[in-house]
Formats: sequence, structure tokens, C-alpha cells
Amino acid sequence: MLVAAGKFDWNAFSNYLLPPDGETWKALWATLYIAVIAQFFGVLFGLISALGQLSKRRVLRFLSGIYVWVFRGTPVVVQIFFVFYVPSLFLGFDPFPRERVILGVTFPGAVLAGIVALAVNEGAYMSEIMRAGIRAVDPGQMEAALTVGMTRRLAMRRIVLPQAARIIVPPLGNEFNNMLKTTSLLSFIGVNELFKDADIRYSATFKPTEYFIGVAFLYLGLTTGWTLIQAQIERRLGASDRDGEDPGFFRRLLGGGTMWRGR
Repeated sequence: MLVAAGKFDWNAFSNYLLPPDGETWKALWATLYIAVIAQFFGVLFGLISALGQLSKRRVLRFLSGIYVWVFRGTPVVVQIFFVFYVPSLFLGFDPFPRERVILGVTFPGAVLAGIVALAVNEGAYMSEIMRAGIRAVDPGQMEAALTVGMTRRLAMRRIVLPQAARIIVPPLGNEFNNMLKTTSLLSFIGVNELFKDADIRYSATFKPTEYFIGVAFLYLGLTTGWTLIQAQIERRLGASDRDGEDPGFFRRLLGGGTMWRGR
């Protein structure tokens, strides 16, 4: 039950947001870079899986199908715990030590585990999006490319995928919007992102309403900012006009544009 308005600490709420302090900025930065890296690798995994599902080789189709089935059919929070804890507990090695240096940048082990889990999970969803986008391209495009001497791989890269991108970009943008929010689940393995920052402040002050409403505003700011960026990307690619209509900013915010999905 929401606390009464008279007990709401407006000072704590405003101090948390206006402006955020250094710790909150660090948590905000962690949320952003984790989401960007996980989405990047999720797209790569999704592309590999989608091509596997479209392959003429039965074993590739089978493996891709199993991957999509498992990671779309189990909760992402379970996958996060599995990636972070299972190797060290049951396999005898720890791929995510306390800190690991990659390309000169030091990452906490929990952050790397979270990125891996989110990327693999995202790849399963992107696989279906990309497969549908590739299938939506007229098969005659591939046949025409093959008749002029292109290899299937070259035709896919130069002919099919650029056309499929106009179909893939809108749901891809929505996937990243979801990714920004899904990073909050990494708080359960100790990653100091936005939700963890709010949880720490709540634990120290016993003021859950002020800080959790505050963090909701921060997530809303992130997703709203990305909605604006996504609209510009789609407009440049002409993705919004493929049905003859741009859904517009407010329809995007209210879910009236491209299809959204929950985790």
C-alpha cells in the first residue's frame, strides 16, 4: 500500500533525482553500458541463430531451435543465476572472478556474467525477429542474385539483409528498450545498476516509496530518450513508412507503434 502523502519524504525524493549524486550517475552509466553491450552481442547471437534456422543443414536447424526454445522458455533471472553461479559451483572453474580486465578496461565479474546472460537470452528473441525479417524478403531477390553469379553468402549480406533491416529495426529498437529495464534483474547478483542503487538507499533509510518511485522516473527517462532516438533511426531507414504511416512519438510511448513483448 502506498504510504500516505503526509508521510512521503519529498526532500529525500527530490535529493535523489535533482540532480542525481555521483553514486546514482555511476549506477546509471552501468545500466547503459550493460544494456548496450548485451544488446550488441544479442543481435550477433540472434543473427547466427536465425541463419542456422534458415540453413539447409538439419543439425544447424535443430541446434538453433533448441537454443531458442530453451532461452525463450525459461525466466531470464534463472538464466542470470545459472551463468553466474553454476560454473564455479558444479564445473570447478570460475569464468567470472571478482574483476577481469578486457581490452584495458576492468569489469566486475558479476557485470560480465550479467552481460553474458542477457546477451544469450536476447539472442533467442532476436533470432525469431531476424528469421521473420529475412523470410519477409521476396525469395526472388536471392534467386536473382544467384543467377548473376553471387554466392549465397554474398547475396545474403548485400541483397537480403539490407532489405530485411527495414523490417528488423523497429522490433530491435523495442528489444533494446526492454533490455534497459531487464538490467534491473542483475541487482540479484550484486551488480550496482540503477535498481541496486535504489535498493541500497532504501535499506539505509527505510524509505522504499521515495527511492523506488525515483528509480522508476530514471528508467522512464532512459526509455523515453531511447524512443526518440529509435524514431529517428527508423525515419532514416524508412522503416516507419513501410506501411505508409509513421506511428508518431506518442503512439510509440503508449505502445501503438511496433509490437512490444514482455519478458
